[in-house]
Amino acid sequence: MPLHPVLEKVTARVIQRSRVSRGAYLAHLEAARVKGRPQRGTLACTNLAHGFAAFPANDKLILKEVKKPSVAIISAYNDMLSAHQPFEVFPAIIKDAVRKVGAVAQFAGATPAMCDGVTQGQPGMELSLFSRDAIAMSTAIGLSHNMFDSVLYLGVCDKIVPGLLIGALHFGHLPAVFVPAGPMTSGLSNKEKAAIRQRYAQGKATREELLEGEAQSYHGAGTCTFYGTANSNQLLMEIMGLHLPGAAFINPNTPLRDALTAAAAQHAARITEMGNEYMPVGHIVDEKAIINAVVGLLATGGSTNHTLHLVAIAKAAGVVIDWDDFNELSSVVPLLCRIYPNGDADVNHFHAAGGTGFVIRELLDAGLLHEDVNTILGKGLRAHCAEPFLNDDATGVIFKDAPLKSADEKVLRGAADPFSKDGGMVLVQGNLGRAIMKVSAVKEEHRTVEAPALVFDSQEAFMDAYKAGELDRDFVAVIRFQGPRANGMPELHSLTPALANLQDAGRKVALVTDGRMSGASGKVPAAIHVSPEILAGGPLGLVRDGDIIRVCASTGTLEALVSSEVWHGRSMAQADLSPNQIGMGRELFSMFRSTVSEAEQGATTFPLPSPIPTTVLLHGKEDVGMTVPGSDEDFLAKKA
Repeated sequence: MPLHPVLEKVTARVIQRSRVSRGAYLAHLEAARVKGRPQRGTLACTNLAHGFAAFPANDKLILKEVKKPSVAIISAYNDMLSAHQPFEVFPAIIKDAVRKVGAVAQFAGATPAMCDGVTQGQPGMELSLFSRDAIAMSTAIGLSHNMFDSVLYLGVCDKIVPGLLIGALHFGHLPAVFVPAGPMTSGLSNKEKAAIRQRYAQGKATREELLEGEAQSYHGAGTCTFYGTANSNQLLMEIMGLHLPGAAFINPNTPLRDALTAAAAQHAARITEMGNEYMPVGHIVDEKAIINAVVGLLATGGSTNHTLHLVAIAKAAGVVIDWDDFNELSSVVPLLCRIYPNGDADVNHFHAAGGTGFVIRELLDAGLLHEDVNTILGKGLRAHCAEPFLNDDATGVIFKDAPLKSADEKVLRGAADPFSKDGGMVLVQGNLGRAIMKVSAVKEEHRTVEAPALVFDSQEAFMDAYKAGELDRDFVAVIRFQGPRANGMPELHSLTPALANLQDAGRKVALVTDGRMSGASGKVPAAIHVSPEILAGGPLGLVRDGDIIRVCASTGTLEALVSSEVWHGRSMAQADLSPNQIGMGRELFSMFRSTVSEAEQGATTFPLPSPIPTTVLLHGKEDVGMTVPGSDEDFLAKKA
């Protein structure tokens, strides 16, 4: 199947837009590389001795000889978070597995791992988005010893996988294999959980009933089973070729999960510079891989957080994308999945119905993915249209072709018969700025709302008004001062049950905010990530109570219907943000708030790669930016 013309057009635009920054990135990657021998071979004897001082004798001998690869483990393990608790046992599995192929593995470093579910509505949530860049920095610190030839990245949830990948890309000369922990087994259905939350918001369920429902839903080790940012991360790692095929949604603490972890470790040892299958992550994550990730996100109804994270990941690799690219691709990418909050099923059901291999094959066959990309398997994306099974003696993994038919077409469909002909994510824009709307779960009759604005400076102020019975009317809630510069851009999930109740009662309601909602806005129309935010001169600060606001997903409109004379005669709203800057560690992140880019630019604190004007020596080679040879085409030609 030839590539869809829109996919070709957007890809060509991204390649042209990224020409200088991608070239600079690849030059830096090439300069960091140590060809044909272990990275630690560049270390002085004192450096190297420090690097293996506490290692077991046999492993120390391998490191001493500087002939065999050393695989780094970067892990986001902690035992409070269900998704990351299974990682406790992974290092032992990994070290044993790589010894069997003549390599060694060292635990290079740990990164933070925070849970939006725990911090939701709490002050700690204001550290959440910034934790992504802190995780990238932690990753860099772990790898800065330059002892390692490839890396296994252990992470699952919201900001953690994007942070790990951003960190990995800053060490883009090293191969990278991402190792998931898998989802928890299914508990209370997402539909029942949502109903309890709405009843609690109405005062019709007790706190004890609410807690019991939540505990039945989040009940064991593994990722939450709805299709939020964590599980979107896992699908995207597969579609970008950074997982072993089908690894994302195998439950933790099962023989297959452990076998996949061992197989990933051994594969990481095979694709180092010392072998014949060298595949650095910087040559996997390129313009085509990023476009594939956007397509995969849209085709599965994934989290809107990735309109930030994919932009940031791309930026780390010297690739420049924006919301116009998401919007244009969304118009032609079909929706193949119905997973909560876009349906009733969870990710375990999705995996059983056919899973990621089925989705990748359907999109490839429809001409909606680039097949000619590098992956950790080195065979193009078609090799990832597979799912894993234990071999006959249950000691290893074999891969079989993904099923040709969905096992449940209420959950997963082929590209010829999708749930929707578009990806359900649209760009809305106007005199209020630019914003993202996820409409895959919003009924057609709710996709356009024109109503008076009610302005709030926090989600707590909104909830106070709701509980006081002041919101029983048609309105557009404008929740402002929620952007990255203002307070770190927290998710505003607590608004969802209240807005859903008002919509169910027949009121026309919508949300406009410079904050985040992930995919949890669900059935209520929500224009989120409004960019630029007020502290960057954004126009949300000009909205007043009673202004008629038009939010329309069909026409891509985000407008305050106010005369130009009145609009431009207003002064920018002010807010006392000092309470958001102190307490729960927020003061430590002041430098993030002062340097962070706009939401559409990924809300990042790091720059695009750029040519270095003065000569820098690394491993005895000159890195002079664009003049250092090295391109994706050169790399592929040499491999061939």
